[in-house]
Order: sequence, then C-alpha cells, then structure tokens
Amino acid sequence: MQKKSDFILRLALIIGDAVMLVLSFATAYFIRVHVDPRPTPFESQILEFTLATLWVLPILLVILSALGLYKKSVFLGKSRLSEMGRLAIAAVLSVAALIVYDFFTGKELFPVRVMAITSVALCFVFLLVERILVRFVAKQIFKKDYGTKRVIIIGNHKNTEYLADYITSTPESGYRLAGVVAGRRFVPKDLKERQYSSLKDALKKVHADVIFQTDEKSTEYVYRQAIQRHLLYYFVPSETALSSHFGELELVGNTPAVLVKLTPLSGGAAAFKRLFDICFSFVAIIVTAIPMMIVWLILKLSDFKYSPIYKGERLTQYNRKFVCYKFRSMKPEYSGMTAEEAFIKMGKPELIKKYRKNGDYLKDDPRITRFGRFIRATSIDELPQMFNILKGDISLIGPRALLPGELRDYGDRSLILAVKSGLTGFAQVSGRRDISFEERRALDIYYVMNWSLMLDLQIFFKTIAAVLKRDGAK
Repeated sequence: MQKKSDFILRLALIIGDAVMLVLSFATAYFIRVHVDPRPTPFESQILEFTLATLWVLPILLVILSALGLYKKSVFLGKSRLSEMGRLAIAAVLSVAALIVYDFFTGKELFPVRVMAITSVALCFVFLLVERILVRFVAKQIFKKDYGTKRVIIIGNHKNTEYLADYITSTPESGYRLAGVVAGRRFVPKDLKERQYSSLKDALKKVHADVIFQTDEKSTEYVYRQAIQRHLLYYFVPSETALSSHFGELELVGNTPAVLVKLTPLSGGAAAFKRLFDICFSFVAIIVTAIPMMIVWLILKLSDFKYSPIYKGERLTQYNRKFVCYKFRSMKPEYSGMTAEEAFIKMGKPELIKKYRKNGDYLKDDPRITRFGRFIRATSIDELPQMFNILKGDISLIGPRALLPGELRDYGDRSLILAVKSGLTGFAQVSGRRDISFEERRALDIYYVMNWSLMLDLQIFFKTIAAVLKRDGAK
C-alpha cells in the first residue's frame, strides 16, 4: 500500500477531475436551458452535449496534467494559491478545447456565448471543491498511518534535523519517520531511539519506502541501496547545487528535495497508463470471450486431466510474484519446468545452449503440442493475460515478465522490476523471438529508463502488425 499511495491518490484525482469536468459542462447546459428564464433559440440536447464532452475528456485531462495539477507537491503543498491559479487556467483551456471541438465538428455545443462563460466558472468551482474533498480524505487517511511512506533520513546536515521534525510533526504529509542515520547533533533529542549508526543497519531493522539524503557523502552507495530495494530516493541539494539540479524538485515542508527517478513512468503517467490498461483489457475480454471459450473447449476435450489454463509464477514490479494465465500450449509432462529441466528430462541436453542462444526459442520445440504451436503463432495463448492486466498484475506494455529463476541472469534486475511487466514490450516488437536474451534484456532496460507515451504507442501498433504478420511468433 505504501508504494502505491501516491499512485492511488493521483488516480483518485484523475477520476474525480474527469467526473467534475463532465458534470460542470452538463450543469452549465442545464442552467441555461432549464433555469435561465430567457428563451433558448435551440432544443434541449443535454445528453448529446454530455456525450460530446466525453470525446474531448482525454484532452482535458492531459491539459490538467501538463499544468502540474497531479504533482504531489502541488496537491499536498502548503500553497493553495498556486493550485487555484492552475485550476483557473485549466478551466479556461478546457472550455477552449470544447469550443475548438465544436468548431471542427459543427455540433454547436455552445449555441449561446453565456454557456461558455458559465462553463468556465463551474469548471473552476467543481474542480476546486472536488480537490478540497480529496485532500481532506487523504489527510485523514494519512493521519491514521494508512498509506504513509516510511522514511529513512541519512546525512550530517542541518536539513536532517529539519526533515525529521517536519515529518514527525506533520502526519498529513504522507510520511512516517522510520530511522535517522546521522551524528548525534543532527538528530532531534526526542528521536534518539530512531537513530542508527549506518544505512545498512537501518535498512536491516526497519521497513522503509523512502530514503532522504541530506549530504553528499557516498551518494552512489546510498542511491544503489535504494534502487536495489525499490525505494524512492530523494537527494536534498545544497544551496549551490539547486541551480543545476537533476530529477524532479519537490518541497518537503520548506526543504527543497530532488526526487531521483529510476523511470519516467511514475506519478500521473503511471495513473494514466493504469486507466488505459483497465479500459483496454475490459473491452478485449468482451471482444475475445467467444474465441477464448472455443480454445478452452478444444484444450479441455484434448485432455480432460489438465486445465486448459496454465498458471505460472512470474515476477512483476518491485519483485512481486503473481500467477500468470496462459492457454496451455506445452505438453503436460514438461509443464512448470524450466527449459533446462525439460530438455534434460527428455534426454536432449544439447538443446539447452541452442535454446538460450536463440533468445529462448526453438523452431521445432519438442515440448510444445501441435495445437500449442498454432495458438502461439497467432498469440491466442496470451489472451488470458487480459485478466492479469485487468487485475493490475501486469500492464499491456512493459518488460517481459520474468520467471523467478531467470532473475539471476539479469544484472540490472532492479531496473527491470522498476515498472510492471507487460503482455507485450519493446523487446517483443524488436524482432520478438529472433533476438538474443542479452539484446532483449538491454531493450527492456532501455524501455524502463526512457519510457514515454509515444514509445508505448509505437510498441502498441508494432505489436498489432507483428501479430498479424506472425513475425517471430512461431
């Protein structure tokens, strides 16, 4: 819960903003048609108007995101004027976006100008009220120590004492102090019981989610410890370093801290990606329900002893294990085995090297059934993973889900597991099974460190093309 608290908060904001945007436009329309005593030169079409706003809604949410309204420092920060100013701009731009949509589609959404003015005012008020309510609920939850992030502060600097005091005295900040690694004079007297002699000792004795470093001593070591344990890492820069900071600057109380991100796929971007995953997987399950039932029936009739659905343990974000669903394509006697175990069992150990060298693929893999080759070639065997996507185990696009035993082969395992694994990914569309294991690992790491919406879109359309052409999916 601690690692996901920021994500859940942003997701709640996005959903709340979406509802308020549509509601504000619909209310403006209703007021003009049914409340305003002046006659209207048009018929009431509130349903059509509301549906039209839904088409523009993704653009409106992107506008809010671009204005920084999903940043934690803006939402939970002390200054409300900054947020109100951004909301005012968002309200104006949102109505402007609807007017542009109106112009190009000819739907006449704003037949009278007063509706546009009313929409701006209601949009601002509705968004402001919704965010006040979400902020109030979030702070009450944080005060009860639910969803808060446990913090270790390290560094011999005056900011260590300030951060420790701020976190312990401000429960609604979303942080809880777990430990302090610093000299005695930098630790508040009432927090001496949380002082540790080394970061290693602190990490061993307390469960942390975040590391704040306030000095520049051994930064590489501290950062490495953070990413190996999938912890957030904040570096509090000195006054001279602020002008050339890297990462994302936030205010923790009154202290500037740089969040050093392992991947751009975080915060609002992760929330948008999750919403897309939910919508896509839900629609995909409905569309492919009949084909999945047919495949399930064929597999069941071919062998009553075994379930048509293979359930294998895989790894996803933060080294979390989950059960991956696939249609069974492998012979039952080799199910659940690693490639090495299966080839040794069948008396063909010479295939192990060939299999690994060829990117975990053999053209005529003796472990796979005849029907299994067909559903693999058409990628039908992957369809049950739509349920994994809907559950949130994996994403539609991401690094390949690893077997627990494969983790030792990934030198940059912390990078691979910094984001959710994916049904498809950069490695799969870059030759799919025709590239080596090392190349796929490098492409997965590239995806994690260079994620962007455009990259996801490219992978999505390349996946469709690859499936249709059956490139490498034998």
